[in-house]
Amino acid sequence: MHRPPTTDLTLVHEDPHLLVLDKPAGLLCVPGRGEDKQDCLSARAVARWPEALVVHRLDMATSGLVLMARSGDMQRALGDAFAQQAVWKRYEALVDGLLDAGPHWSEIDAPLMADWPRRPMQKIDAAGKPSVTRWRVLEALPSLQASRLLLAPRTGRTHQLRVHLASIGHAILGDALYGGEEVQQRTPRLMLHASVLQLRHPATGEALRFESVPPFRCP
Repeated sequence: MHRPPTTDLTLVHEDPHLLVLDKPAGLLCVPGRGEDKQDCLSARAVARWPEALVVHRLDMATSGLVLMARSGDMQRALGDAFAQQAVWKRYEALVDGLLDAGPHWSEIDAPLMADWPRRPMQKIDAAGKPSVTRWRVLEALPSLQASRLLLAPRTGRTHQLRVHLASIGHAILGDALYGGEEVQQRTPRLMLHASVLQLRHPATGEALRFESVPPFRCP
């Protein structure tokens, strides 16, 4: 049975048009199948802001910043901004293996599609949808045999960051789907966090930037 975290939602930003919330790991963004999957980010948000509407999602296992609209018009405007890649997103992850830190970005360009026999898993396939992830190493963590990465997805496919990093031999620690048993068991959760959201406010034109420190960031 799924047991969602009891951690309260953290409100990062509130204005008459939109909300930015910090989602804990283990909480669904929208309801799933079954009574044990009805407690979710959207339900908790609606309990406080009845007009709140989902704009985008994070995987249940991923923590971090989530944007919600407070009207249908704003939901459409924000959806358009995501579709036009006008929302700037950054993630942090702890991945398996030691990598050299540096300012240079690398890119993974590998199309993704559903792995139907193993749903909800995704797979790299030439017939899949274009999927691009840029990444760079923030620091190596020898004590963990891991590295901390900054991730900049150009597209937003299901499990994109998880599949792409596993494909280059650096699966995200705690990844039960793509990391293998040893990588999965090294940490109590998926070490992936949506740390930055940046966009222009559709109603006011104001430049907005929101940041959230990953709960697993090493001092």
